[in-house]
Amino acid sequence: MINFAADMKKIIVAGIGPGSREDITPAVIEAFKEADAVVGYKYYFQFVEPYLKSDCECIDTGMKKERERAEQAFLIAEQGKTVVVISSGDAGIYGMAPLVYEMQRERLSDVEIVTLPGISAFQKAASLLGAPIGHDMCIISLSDLMTPWEVIERRIKAAAVGDFVTAIYNPKSHGRYWQLYRLVELFLKERSAETPVGYVHQAGREEQTVKITTLGAFDPEDVDMFTVVLIGNSQSYISDGKMITPRGYYRGERQEVRDEKPGQQIMMESFRTIEGELRRKDYPLGHKWALLHAIHTTADFEMERILYTDDKAVETLYNKVKNGTLKTIVTDVTMVTSGIRKGALQRLGIEAKCYLSDPRVISLTSHPSPLTSESITRTQAGIRLAVEEHPDALFAFGNAPTALMELCDLIRKGKAHPAGIIAAPVGFVHVRESKHMVKPFKDIPKIIIEGRKGGSNLAATLCNAILTFDDAEQLKPGRDL
Repeated sequence: MINFAADMKKIIVAGIGPGSREDITPAVIEAFKEADAVVGYKYYFQFVEPYLKSDCECIDTGMKKERERAEQAFLIAEQGKTVVVISSGDAGIYGMAPLVYEMQRERLSDVEIVTLPGISAFQKAASLLGAPIGHDMCIISLSDLMTPWEVIERRIKAAAVGDFVTAIYNPKSHGRYWQLYRLVELFLKERSAETPVGYVHQAGREEQTVKITTLGAFDPEDVDMFTVVLIGNSQSYISDGKMITPRGYYRGERQEVRDEKPGQQIMMESFRTIEGELRRKDYPLGHKWALLHAIHTTADFEMERILYTDDKAVETLYNKVKNGTLKTIVTDVTMVTSGIRKGALQRLGIEAKCYLSDPRVISLTSHPSPLTSESITRTQAGIRLAVEEHPDALFAFGNAPTALMELCDLIRKGKAHPAGIIAAPVGFVHVRESKHMVKPFKDIPKIIIEGRKGGSNLAATLCNAILTFDDAEQLKPGRDL
C-alpha cells in the first residue's frame, strides 16, 4: 500500500493505460485522488480529471518534453508535495519511469520515487486481437531518436531468429517511413509468409481499429505512429478472426503426449526444436518432413542446404504406398534396410529388400562375363537382380554411387521403372556425379542429398519420412518406434 502522507516528498510515476478510463488501475486512481500536482502531456488530462482534488495543479509540458516534465515534477516534489507524473501505457515500458530515476540520481535528490504499473498498449492490443502473446515474446521500438538503427536491426534479427512473438512500438512516422518495411524483410528471412500479424490503431480509444493479416500480406502503409503491431511466432495461427499463440496445452505439446511412449515423446520434442531453428519457415510440408528427419538423424543443419526433393515427391510416394502401387523398397546395402522401421513396414504391408548377400550376386561378381570381361561391384550386381524382380520399387541408396549409376543406366535402357529414388550415397569417388545422373528423370519422384554427404542412416530415415507422412501435419514422428 502506498503512503500518501502530507508533507512528503514523493513522485509517483503512474501508467494510465493505453487511453481509456476503463483501463486505469485502482491504485493509479487512488494516487490521483491524493496528488498535489499532476505533470504530463495535456492530451492525457482528460482521462484523469474526474479523480483529481479541486486544488490539484495540472502542469502541461507539451509533447516530446519528457525531460522538462521530469524536472517540473522534482521542483514541485522537493517542496514537500506529492506529484503524479503521467505516463501512457505502463510507466516502465518506453515510459517516464527510467527518466525519473535517472534524474533523481543526477540531482542527488531525496525525493521518494514510486512506480505504479499500467496496462501497456501491446497488452491492450493483444486482448483485442485474441491471444497472440501466449508464449515467449519481446518488444521492439523502431524509433531511432535515441537508439542507433544498427542496434535496432540487430534486435529485430534476434527476435526473428529466436521465434519470439514480437510487439512493435513506434512502427512509423512521417520521417521514419522505411524502417517497418525493413523489419518485414528481415522477418520474412526467418518466418513463413503465413505467420499471423495483428495490428491495432489507437487501442482503447474512440478511433480504435483492429486488423489481422499475415506477414506476407501485411502492408506497412496501413500503419502509423499510433499503431501497435504484433507478429506471431512459428506456432501462432488465426482462428475465427482471432490471432492465437498456443502456450502448449494442446496441439501435440506435453499434455497431449502423455499416452505416447518415452522414445516418441523425445523424438517429437526434437522435431519441434529442429523446426524452431530452421532458417526458413515456409517449406512445403513434404520437403519439411523429409528435412526434419534428415537433421534429426545427423544433427547437421547443412541438410537445409543440401536436401533436394522434387515437387511433392514425399507426398506422391506416400500416396503410392497408400493405394498399394508401391509395395517394395530396394536398398543398396543392408544397413539401409535395417534402418527402415519394421513397424511401419508391417503396418503398411511393405517389403524392404537388399540383394547384397544374395548368392546370385556373389556369382555375378566372382565370374565376370566372358563376352565383355565386365567387372562390377556387388552393389551393382544387387541392383541388376533387384530390377529384374522389382523394376517398379522405391530404390534407396545410402552407400554405393556405383549402384545408383547402375540404376540410372537400367532406367535409360527401359529395364527399370522406379516408383521413386532416394539418392544418398556417401563418399569421394563418383558420388556427386551419381546424383547428377538421377535428376534428368523428370517423371520419377526423387529425394537427393546433394554433394558428397549421405549415408545409410540418411537413406533409411528418408524412407521413414515417406512411410509416416500422414503424421507430418501434426508434427508427431515416431509412432513406429
